[in-house]
Amino acid sequence: MTVESIRPGTGPRPEPELREPPVAGGGVPLLGHGWRLARDPLAYMAALRDHGDVVRIRLGPKTVYAVTDPELTGALALSPDYHIAGPLWESLEGLLGKEGVATANGPLHRRQRRTIQPAFRLDAIPAYGPIMEEEAHALTERWQPGQTVDATSESFRVAVRVAARCLLRGQYMDERAERLCVALATVFRGMYRRMVVPLGPLYRLPLPANRAFNNALADLHRLVDEIVAERRASGRKPDDLLTALLEAKDDNGDPIGEQEIHDQVVAILTPGSETIASTIMWLLQALADHPEHADRIRDEVEAVTGGRPVAFEDVRRLTHTGNVIVEAMRLRPAVWVLTRRAVAETELGGYRIPAGADIIYSPYAIQRDPKSYDGNLEFDPDRWLPERAKNVPKYAMKPFSVGNRKCPSDHFSMAQLTLITAALAARYRFEQVAGSNDAVRVGITLRPHDLLVRPVAR
Repeated sequence: MTVESIRPGTGPRPEPELREPPVAGGGVPLLGHGWRLARDPLAYMAALRDHGDVVRIRLGPKTVYAVTDPELTGALALSPDYHIAGPLWESLEGLLGKEGVATANGPLHRRQRRTIQPAFRLDAIPAYGPIMEEEAHALTERWQPGQTVDATSESFRVAVRVAARCLLRGQYMDERAERLCVALATVFRGMYRRMVVPLGPLYRLPLPANRAFNNALADLHRLVDEIVAERRASGRKPDDLLTALLEAKDDNGDPIGEQEIHDQVVAILTPGSETIASTIMWLLQALADHPEHADRIRDEVEAVTGGRPVAFEDVRRLTHTGNVIVEAMRLRPAVWVLTRRAVAETELGGYRIPAGADIIYSPYAIQRDPKSYDGNLEFDPDRWLPERAKNVPKYAMKPFSVGNRKCPSDHFSMAQLTLITAALAARYRFEQVAGSNDAVRVGITLRPHDLLVRPVAR
């Protein structure tokens, strides 16, 4: 051993000791921080950034780790040390089940992704173009100038029709879209309550709110059973996602089970329709509240199409339209909260995360953080121009997530939203009418409370 080998600072450096995240203040006995999250969830999640990049909160008896830094949410989404689980997914299992792609983990999730991914490949999307065009232009024909439009029901109707016609090739349209709209509003509110205030046995009592929740949930599952039964009875095998599910095999080469088929159709129809419908509502609000951008969309559509009806082939050239959509999703993301669970003890941002810990983070809070965005609360679609978008931190805006949990329908959804927005803005200006309430209604997703708009012919 030499003198040099024992000099201070020349040997192996010890691993830095991991810190315990700070605990947020304001908890109360039994409910923890859940009462604050239930009372004003958006403000509460945004305020957590002032306490650190990772903060401990309590939801009922559980300690939950809240992540507020965009880079750490990206690491969370990309790391195999965290699975889809936690309070959000536990509350959603009554709707989505445990065998669908939305809630599965590990090998089951990978197999399911392989089954559904072909339907959402970039080269598969143009085949859906004619249906998307037809549904977008049908809205412009159905909505009459001067008549009040119930944005909630109309947004759900078009979202369900596009999903059903493109992915399930079904003729179960308006009536079932209405059922889905009514049921999802009740179910998603009830699931949010169960997430933030986990008082398990109380939710089984025969109270009016519990009965309404259970009835709505049952109707959603009946709707899915009807769709699968009708396809089987028809004997048809169109080249769509439902046929792929009915013919899918498990890892042993056997047909997948009925429950998995059911859960997969639920995952196609319900979360997708809910998030797309919510985004359409926020876009209608944006067109009404920011007519200057609605006019720019109209001008862009005319420049691209030369006056003909907007078509799927135009989507890539409608850049300002796309920027308006992205900015609406930034300020009013349909999915505002996500949870994960640590599968082993790990580290996040220098903090120790124990095995089995639940983690929660809010895209809503991340996407409005003044550290990431100049004019963070302003509606500014031009922030997504290439020369400005490069200044946004990498994980400060990922509306379709990243990694193996990235939404497989991202291109499908953006094409649909672009066509609908372009078709509507090219034909109408919009204004909110008396009785409209565009305040945020918080459930598992965000949507306007009761948005009513009037189309005005251009």
